[in-house]
Amino acid sequence: MKKNNCIFCSKEKLNIIYEDDIFYVIRDVYPVTKDHTLIILIDHKKTYFDLNDEEIVQLNNIIKSQKNSLVEQDNNIDGFNIGVNHGETSGQTVMHLHVHLIPRRKGDVENPRGGVRGVIPSKQKY
Repeated sequence: MKKNNCIFCSKEKLNIIYEDDIFYVIRDVYPVTKDHTLIILIDHKKTYFDLNDEEIVQLNNIIKSQKNSLVEQDNNIDGFNIGVNHGETSGQTVMHLHVHLIPRRKGDVENPRGGVRGVIPSKQKY
């Protein structure tokens, strides 16, 4: 089911780097790091929790293949953050499932300790 006003449903303006029958992949237009990648469900579903088993398996396969492709292209990548925002409270701004695959390189932040815990800055360092 497509939503007419959804940027991820009207994908013709997006620079798609991979697509299959369930997902497509683009680079984030507001990247956290170089080659920040979005894996986007073709079907209009809001969150990860709306996925069926087949979609979850395919998502996992794409995450792994995109990770491998990025590492082959850039040997400075030595880590990744994988993130999904679920709902406005978590920071989701496009209500269409998309997974962030964020390549990390040594020194891209002063102290990476805590990683995704940084969504609440006071809880990142422990």
